[in-house]
Amino acid sequence: MFDLDLWREIFQSINKNRTRSLLSGFTVAFAILLFTILFGIANGLQNTFKEEFVDTAANSIFIMSGKTSKANEGYQAGRQIQFKNEDYKYIKEEYGDKIEFISSRVYKNVNAAYKTEKNSYSLIAVYPDYQFVEKNEIKEGRYINQNDLDNKSKVIVIGRLVEKDLFIQESAIGKYLNLDGIQYKVVGVFSDEGGDNEESIIYIPITTAQHIYGNNDYIDQINLTYSPDLNYDQALGFSNLLTRKLKSRFSVANDDQRGIRVFNMAEATKTVDQMTGGLTVIILVIGFGTLIAGIVGISNIMIFIVKERTKEIGIRKALGATPKSIISIILIESILITAIAGYVGLLIGVGVLELVGPSLEVYFIKNPGVSNSLVIGATLTLILAGALAGYLPAKKASQIKPIVALRND
Repeated sequence: MFDLDLWREIFQSINKNRTRSLLSGFTVAFAILLFTILFGIANGLQNTFKEEFVDTAANSIFIMSGKTSKANEGYQAGRQIQFKNEDYKYIKEEYGDKIEFISSRVYKNVNAAYKTEKNSYSLIAVYPDYQFVEKNEIKEGRYINQNDLDNKSKVIVIGRLVEKDLFIQESAIGKYLNLDGIQYKVVGVFSDEGGDNEESIIYIPITTAQHIYGNNDYIDQINLTYSPDLNYDQALGFSNLLTRKLKSRFSVANDDQRGIRVFNMAEATKTVDQMTGGLTVIILVIGFGTLIAGIVGISNIMIFIVKERTKEIGIRKALGATPKSIISIILIESILITAIAGYVGLLIGVGVLELVGPSLEVYFIKNPGVSNSLVIGATLTLILAGALAGYLPAKKASQIKPIVALRND
């Protein structure tokens, strides 16, 4: 049952001892404030790490060609390695049981025009599987399909920003876009979490690009995703196997790092996981250290408060107050101060993160923030500590005889 007199007495006690109450509240508020900021910054760093790889499947492998840096098997250094369709087919057929999706790529820069609007974009020729390697999300229409490849269709899928730039308020689906003097039908518009650069790309069937731009079967790069059934070690073993086989296929020295390069996202993902994991542990140690300091602080203050109120407790007992009522007053006062101060600390911490968040991107801290459940849990921990810190000395004081309490200096 709600006891109005009890709460009036508690607020009167808090008002009468403002310095004591502010000191108790400051300890809690500062602990929660520091806890919130620390975890917010840690989350911001994790967001930065993860965003670097958000636009590409985590199980991706990129196979790239370059110029050899060493002579090998009668070939001179500086030889340009050129992938062809047959190399794409070799990988797909030879290692199909280890591959989830695979696509080769051809790059070209084009000038695009629609009515009076013009701009330059990257044109990438791909297979249908590339949608899942790059994690493109179709916003309107469809992606490139097998029928487009078979017929070498003059169709394209454009990024969201290409549509925004050239078609303004119109839908691009079904319209024709001029790329270096050739008309292509827009069959799809995609979005990509990778940001503006990824959404300013135009995709075309690879067979169409090879026929129109060069009339050859050259490819610039091969991208694939390995089977999700492969663990980290198996995935690295697969990419190492690809490296050895392709170097042998093109007579590239085993220690040549330029002729053929195979990059496995598993390595980057593991590095990011290790960094974020280590960062989380460090922040947890610092954060909980801050909480412990807050708990010790509020405990010491509550012990002092109870000792300071020993005479008051003696008077209450002399007037007939029960030990339970004495404990209740001190306990509720402790919980109230801790809860209010914790909430204030949380608000200030969140406010600081929102205020300085945009400026922290320079330091690779993106969207710093902290989950409400984590901070509420930390606040409840301090409230529990404050309650315990108030209960133990209050119980001890409530058992003192009134005459002894009144004599206390």
